[in-house]
Amino acid sequence: MTRNGASPRAGRLAAAAAAFAVLALGWCAAASAQGTPGQIGPTEPPTKTSRAASPTQQIGSTPGPSTATPTSARTETAAASTSESSTPTGTASPTTAPTGSPAPTASPTSPTATATPAPVQRVATRPAVQDSGISLATALLAVAALALAGLVIWLVQRSGPGSMEQETARPRRPAGADSPAQTTSLLVTLGEAMIDSGYGVTQVQATLARVAAVGGVEDVEVVVLPMALFVSVGGSTTLETAVAAVGRAALRLDQVDAVSRVVGSAEAGTIGSADALAELRRARAQPPPYGPGLRTLGYAAFSVGVALVLQGSIADLLVAGVLGVVVGALQLAVPRPVLAYQAMLPLLCAFLVAVTVFLLGRSGYDVGVFVPLVAPLVTFLPGALLTTAVIELSTGQMISGAARVAAGGMQLVLLALGVVAGAQLVGVPVTAVDATAGRPLGDAAPWVGVALFGAGVVVHRCARRSSVGWILLVLYVAYGAQILGGLFLGGVLSAFVGALAMTPVASWAARRRTGPPTQVSFLPAFWLLVPGALGLVGVTQLLGEDRSDAAATLLATGTTMIGVSFGVLVGLAVGPRGPDPRVRVDEPEVGLEG
Repeated sequence: MTRNGASPRAGRLAAAAAAFAVLALGWCAAASAQGTPGQIGPTEPPTKTSRAASPTQQIGSTPGPSTATPTSARTETAAASTSESSTPTGTASPTTAPTGSPAPTASPTSPTATATPAPVQRVATRPAVQDSGISLATALLAVAALALAGLVIWLVQRSGPGSMEQETARPRRPAGADSPAQTTSLLVTLGEAMIDSGYGVTQVQATLARVAAVGGVEDVEVVVLPMALFVSVGGSTTLETAVAAVGRAALRLDQVDAVSRVVGSAEAGTIGSADALAELRRARAQPPPYGPGLRTLGYAAFSVGVALVLQGSIADLLVAGVLGVVVGALQLAVPRPVLAYQAMLPLLCAFLVAVTVFLLGRSGYDVGVFVPLVAPLVTFLPGALLTTAVIELSTGQMISGAARVAAGGMQLVLLALGVVAGAQLVGVPVTAVDATAGRPLGDAAPWVGVALFGAGVVVHRCARRSSVGWILLVLYVAYGAQILGGLFLGGVLSAFVGALAMTPVASWAARRRTGPPTQVSFLPAFWLLVPGALGLVGVTQLLGEDRSDAAATLLATGTTMIGVSFGVLVGLAVGPRGPDPRVRVDEPEVGLEG
């Protein structure tokens, strides 16, 4: 990497973004030519009946001016078998038997009495770009956002020294400087901090092995689970073993940033065990940079941003903001170490939000249900947790992956119980939980919502101020790619495209001097993709009275989670690699429970 020029990888990344933007722009122009001027594809998707009745969309049918439908064909055949002289309308007249000869009798083997089977009518599947419902203006804004993101990456890379790799390297500690007891203590404390920061078990295990190898310890065994950590370090004559209960309290984003820096220094061997332990204790004890009042307002801004992304009405935005204040205050009021309170918090918040939204709907106010219900509860949706579970299952971590699936499913059940209880109390049917788009602010509203969403996350979750620009960059890349993915591949696979695009950008940002670790920029992007929102709706329908659409919604949720997981894995494979003092991507490192 040069000091004053762009690296080849950054240039390729910017060129790929520009090429993708140009390609998407061409597709949008071609698709818009088939529909109305302001819409890609038809304004209203045709129903199954109209598509089946259209002659141009029937594969295998024989065109003709007097082609009969299967129903009329069966009716005419029955009429012909009961009466020889009657000639149904629209069919050929039967051959008249000679005078004095017996009338022909219908038999199964008679070729004259056997009706020709009607051709099988199949409905042609149209491209997703014609039925996506995404307007041309929204698609163009997504293309512009991705092109602008590529330009920003190129300009930042050309601006000169700025990567962590270009800082003056500190002296490495000598191998074997720490005793087995000190190494064991460092590994246990570091692994506990990493799990509380949201690292996946694969990344924790690989990182602890590298830290031990840098310290000159080869005989080390590490077993990592979501709630437990086992470390065994062998010496010349002794064997040190330690066990720790982990994963009890999630750290704030500023604490995650501090822990990631200690992890990078420990992997590089530039910090001793005593100093590393002191830094980890300091990271856990540091106070939040924002007060409770400002953090509560940040959560309200966060909720309003989600409502804008979901294209809610003005009333939906107001309700989401007020409920965001209530939910944000409850999150800060509940003590984190008390697990019983933490388990009841999603149920309580879902119940209060549901009661309020359903009461407003029952009172006749023009308030939707889906947007103000989901927006304040986004931080409880286990989209990142379930996505991490799929990643761990795909990388062979069966125990931890299955445990995260169970935990994420239980989180959805708690949220759904709160929604169902609120609906039963107020009297509004649960089937009212459905997505409705008001679109009162036009196509630009979601893009404003992304900025408001990112600012609210930074304030409420206490990220460093220098991380704001990087987080917004990752958010806009994820959302723009998701829009184009929904345009070309449909809504279910749109999250795959968003995750695929945001992962290399987040990995690249983590290598900048002021950039946040991937854990910090990934979490808001996962919330923006909202794969867990469909799961909440599906479980709510399953627990309610109408279960007709629950299975389809849950299946779509599972497909979305798998798509996000493989998008992250592919993004890690094609993203930047190399030595990094803070965060490495040699192993799948996404493990964000929120």
